[in-house]
Amino acid sequence: MLRISIQTILRGALMAGGIGIFLAASPLEVAAQDRTPMRIAVEGAFPPFNYLDANNKLQGFDIDIANALCEVGKFECQFIIEKWDDIIPNLVADKYDAIISSMSMSLERRQKVAFTEKYYNSPSVFIVRKDSSINDISPVALSDKKLGVTSSTAQESFANHLYPEMEKTIFRSSPELYKGLADGSVDIILEDKLAIYDWIANTKAGSCCEFKGPDLVDVTYFGEGAGIALRLDDKERLTRLNEALKSIKADGTYDMINAKYFPFSIQ
Repeated sequence: MLRISIQTILRGALMAGGIGIFLAASPLEVAAQDRTPMRIAVEGAFPPFNYLDANNKLQGFDIDIANALCEVGKFECQFIIEKWDDIIPNLVADKYDAIISSMSMSLERRQKVAFTEKYYNSPSVFIVRKDSSINDISPVALSDKKLGVTSSTAQESFANHLYPEMEKTIFRSSPELYKGLADGSVDIILEDKLAIYDWIANTKAGSCCEFKGPDLVDVTYFGEGAGIALRLDDKERLTRLNEALKSIKADGTYDMINAKYFPFSIQ
């Protein structure tokens, strides 16, 4: 967990012999005091967007974007790692102020939380092992196959509604989902394409597998990209984050972060 601390600034007047003595704050202390506290929830198990490195430190695209927004938006930010199933309920319960964790802006989620403008866009896609005989990804063709999805995701909702006949295994995290495909626990998985891109393209384990079928971009389930989730009544923070997001896109900061993780634009 990362926390940017703010020192308490003491201002007062001490009267001695009729002479007032004032303790002045430094410019840096004043700047720190002007920042608005913001607690940010992330899952911490969704590489390359958010994950814990070997030193147990949060890394990833979401984390870099969040830090840039906190700097430009003048927020004092604290990251909180949260289980995905609990991440929206605990935002609504005021246990943190924002979710910056690759959350797709589905219609169902918009009923519970407010979203900023999108900060990246990614389709979903089916993935199979390279030795798989699966070529047709229609509901009828896959009805006797085992499908893997991650719990409480847009992909799970999509599969439950459009592939109701398939036997499904619900995994707790994306790394567990990928392992389930690689070791044959499931025949096919449905995942965010950008999230799994690095695993397929750059890891030995992921070399077993490949994308199958077209990109899936159904707005009903996947929304119009990933956004930052806030409580419905948090209008001021929503405005400030949208302004900060616009700023980092205009000054090149966003493009630098994008290039660090992907060899193509994800806007």
